[in-house]
Amino acid sequence: MKTLLDTLGLEAVNPGTWLGSESSEDESAGVIDSTSPTDDRRIAGVRASTAAEYERIVEEAETAFAEWRRIPAPVRGEAVRRIGYALRDHKDALGSLVSLEMGKIKAEGDGEVQEMIDICDFAVGQSRMLYGRTMHSERPQHRMYEQWHPLGLVGIITAFNFPVAVWAWNATLAAICGNVNIWKPSPKVPLCAVAVQKIVNEALADSDLPAFNYLFNDPDNDLASRFVDDPRINLVSFTGSCAVGRQVGARVSERMGKSLLELGGNNAIIVDEYANLDLVIPAVVFGAIGTAGQRCTTTRRLIVHRSRFEDVKNGLVHAYGQIRIGDPLDADTLMGPVIDQAAIERVEAAIETVKSAGGEILCGGERIDGPGNFMTPAIAVAENDWDIVQTETFGPLLYLIRYDSLDEAIDMQNAVAQGLSSAIFTDKLQHAERFLAAAGSDCGIANVNIGTSGAEIGGAFGGEKETGGGRESGSDAWKAYMRRQTNTINWGSDLPLAQGISFDL
Repeated sequence: MKTLLDTLGLEAVNPGTWLGSESSEDESAGVIDSTSPTDDRRIAGVRASTAAEYERIVEEAETAFAEWRRIPAPVRGEAVRRIGYALRDHKDALGSLVSLEMGKIKAEGDGEVQEMIDICDFAVGQSRMLYGRTMHSERPQHRMYEQWHPLGLVGIITAFNFPVAVWAWNATLAAICGNVNIWKPSPKVPLCAVAVQKIVNEALADSDLPAFNYLFNDPDNDLASRFVDDPRINLVSFTGSCAVGRQVGARVSERMGKSLLELGGNNAIIVDEYANLDLVIPAVVFGAIGTAGQRCTTTRRLIVHRSRFEDVKNGLVHAYGQIRIGDPLDADTLMGPVIDQAAIERVEAAIETVKSAGGEILCGGERIDGPGNFMTPAIAVAENDWDIVQTETFGPLLYLIRYDSLDEAIDMQNAVAQGLSSAIFTDKLQHAERFLAAAGSDCGIANVNIGTSGAEIGGAFGGEKETGGGRESGSDAWKAYMRRQTNTINWGSDLPLAQGISFDL
C-alpha cells in the first residue's frame, strides 16, 4: 500500500485544500481518515478544509476566472490534453487507489480512469467546436447569431461510487468552456480526489496558465451546504441520491443559480420472448453486481417474458454461484465489498421487506464473515408495484419480474420515479423500435441488446424524472457549462424596428 501511495505522491496525512498547485496547511478542522472497505484498515488521512480556506478558494477562483476566460478555447483544450496524458501515465496507480479506497474491482478502477482519459480526449476536440448558429432576421440588413460564453465558477460535488470519473466528466468540459472548477468530493473517498489534484498539478506545472481546478474536503455537510447556497458558484453539478439532489436543486434554484443533477436510477432490463440468452445472462450479471451494485446505472429490475422466466432465473442463479467475491485488487475477484456496514444493512432490510411482501429470495443476501464489508449478491422474485421495488436499494440486489405483453413490460419499466438507464434484449426489430419510440422507454438512456451499465463518452450521460434531467460528458453537454448570448447586428443605415413598427423623431 505504501508503494502505491508513494507513486501518487500521497503521504500519511495529506492537505485536503488545494488552490490549483498550492495547498493550504491549516490543521484546525481535523483529519478525514480514509479507510478501505476491503479490510477496514486506515489507508491515510486528508486534512479537512476550514470555512476560511473555503472562502479563500472562492475568492481566488473568481480572480482566476477573470483571466482563464480570456485564454483561447483551443489553448484551454491543450491544458486538458496534458491532463489526459498525465492520467495515462498514472492509470494503473490511480485505478488501484480507486479499488483500494472505494472497493470496486481493479478492472473497474482502471476503467474509471480510462473514462477520465477518454473525456479529456473528447474535451480537446470540443474546445475547437464551441459553435453558435447564425440566424436570419426579419429586418433588412441585419444579422443574428448566437454565442456561448463561460459561466464562471463551476461547483462539482461527487459521490463515493465514482470517485474520479464524474469529476472529469464535469471538469474537463467546464474547463475548455472557460470556467474554473471547485471540487467537493465524498468524505468516503478523499484520497482519490487529492491524487487527481496532484496529477493535474503535475500536468500543468510548467504551463504558465491560471489555476482552474480547486479542491476542498468537507468531513460533514457544513461547507457543502455553504457551497450549494453560495451565489458566487454559477453552476452546481451534483451527483448523488434523489433525496439530496432534490434539496440541492431547490436551493440552487432559489438563488437563481444553475444546477446539473445526476441522481438515482432504478434501472430495468426487459427480456422478451425473442431474446438471445447468451447475451442476457452476462449483461445482467455485470449490470447487477458490478461495483457491488453501487452504480446509478446498476441493473435493479429484470422484467422477463413469462415464457423465458425459468430459463433466465436458472441461468442467473447458476451464474451468481460462480461469482468470486473478495479483495478488489485480486485479478480473480469479480465483486468487491460494498462501501460500509450501513450499505449491507440497507440491502438486508430490503430483503426482509421483500420476504414480508411474499417475494422469494433465490440466492444471496448473506454477510460474509471476516474483516471488510462483504456480502453475497442477491436475486429476488418480486412484483414491480411493491414499494420496495419502486425504491432504489443501493447494493447488489436484483428483482426478477414476470410479464406477458411488451406493452405491459414497457409500462413496468417506466412505472418508477427514476429515469436513468434502460435496456431491452430482443432479436425482433419491431420490439426494439417500439422500445426506443416516443411511447417506449422514458429514460435518458435506452439500449438494445446491451445492459444498463454501459456509458459511452460520445453520448451525454444523464436521465429524466427524479434522475434530475442533467447531462454530463458527451454530445452537446458542453452547453450546460456556458451561457448563451444572442446578438443582432445592424449593418445598414436605417433602423427598422421589430414587429413592423417604425416611427420618426
